[in-house]
Amino acid sequence: MTPEPQSTTGTHDLTAGPPPGCPAHGRGPGGLQRLYGPGAEDLDRLYEQLREEHGPVAPVLLHDDVPMWVVLGHAENLHLVRSPSQFTRDSRVWTPLAEGMVRPDHPLMPHIAWQPICSHAEGEEHKRLRGAVKAAMSTIDHRSLRRYIYRATQRLVNDFCEDGHADLVGQFSEHLPMAVMCQVLGMPEEYDDRLVHAARDALKGTETALASHAHVMDALSRLTARRRARPADDFTSHLVTDPAGLTDDEVREHLRLVLFAAYEATVNLLSNVLRRVIVDPRFYARLNGGQMTVPEAVEQSLWDEPPFSTILGYFAKQETELGGQRIRRGDGLLFAPAPGNVDPRIRPDRSASMRGNRSHLAFGGGPHECPGQDIGRAIADVGVDALLTRLPDVQLAVAESDLRWTTSIASRHLVALPVHFAPKPQQEVVFGPTLGALPGQRSAGPTTPVLPSGPPLAEPVADPAGAGVPQEAGSAPFTAPEPAARPNAWQRFLTWWRGH
Repeated sequence: MTPEPQSTTGTHDLTAGPPPGCPAHGRGPGGLQRLYGPGAEDLDRLYEQLREEHGPVAPVLLHDDVPMWVVLGHAENLHLVRSPSQFTRDSRVWTPLAEGMVRPDHPLMPHIAWQPICSHAEGEEHKRLRGAVKAAMSTIDHRSLRRYIYRATQRLVNDFCEDGHADLVGQFSEHLPMAVMCQVLGMPEEYDDRLVHAARDALKGTETALASHAHVMDALSRLTARRRARPADDFTSHLVTDPAGLTDDEVREHLRLVLFAAYEATVNLLSNVLRRVIVDPRFYARLNGGQMTVPEAVEQSLWDEPPFSTILGYFAKQETELGGQRIRRGDGLLFAPAPGNVDPRIRPDRSASMRGNRSHLAFGGGPHECPGQDIGRAIADVGVDALLTRLPDVQLAVAESDLRWTTSIASRHLVALPVHFAPKPQQEVVFGPTLGALPGQRSAGPTTPVLPSGPPLAEPVADPAGAGVPQEAGSAPFTAPEPAARPNAWQRFLTWWRGH
């Protein structure tokens, strides 16, 4: 991006330095605002300053003072993602990259570098790759998925319910999405603490990030080879056997894309919803009083705190105009759900409820809209509801001001959510034959059996091949326990809602 001395509408002089009396903290060449370093600690505040100064599209600088545009307006963000004739995800057309301004070890290169995956492809190749991913997604049984999420939640809560205290980020939000995604992909046996920690470490970009990324990729490589040799009824098998004919490398890269994107987004979503419910008594009261459902609380969180603040990036295929700014061919743009969701043109009152409105930008839009958003919603809906049912008296164990986040251009991640509650007994977790068993429970000790409130469920069917392949219903005989009593209408409704 080469900032113009004048935009086509004549509104800004982008090469001028800071105006008299304006502190130049965070400013770079041409007086452009840096999205990193001193002055960029509070990106939400910074985005509002940029909106006031430049309007819905603002020129900024990434690390190493690489120029970029950030799209702040809701309508402008939608136009960006819905106009494939004007904007592409293929960074190979990005002028700073072509001119050598972006070094190979640039901190944001993992997000920007072109890869042979559907989210970077165009035209027929995009149709081929995304078609295979969407076809595999369409085979997921969402009722079975909700049952699995419910039971995985019970297993995780059993790990700390007797203690009377927990960190709901480290012990719950960072584990539930990985357990569910391992099941969806077809590798429940790979789920353990090490995989969770490797995924988090790889996303943090630490010194051990490469080794952690390799650990995750090794698991995905084993899964790809296993399903190529013996397909089953899971996401990976359908991806492998799709008529599009994906190679092993393409399968593995799309598994990586799905796993990491779904994991990071859902960890942030779960943490944000739980924090909001626990910290804001009015929010919790609306849930308890029936004025708001958990799915509505999730949608409100997607408006107020989208899991990804910005998506890197989109690139102009031709000279155009967006939000009153002249965009040159080869310019880069940040799709920005966080500032877009609070655009005062659509949300003049940020405190107002967005109930019933799903037009937020949290899952993108256009040809690259997130195909797995219903999985993320289900994990948050069922996980939050089941946890609050088990721990109705949960309270924050520290002052709200003591909560800490790690913030980057891409996302804002809650570090910990320490809570306390009256100790509760463990509950028995019973699995039906249509689902693969969860990994062994990490906490030891006796459990207190509790009869399920819904229809009786069967014990898991063992996989005779030892490969963790879920058994089809009726593939082996089983004995179901007799129900204690027929549940009433409300219990049957709750049973259906929680996925039983």
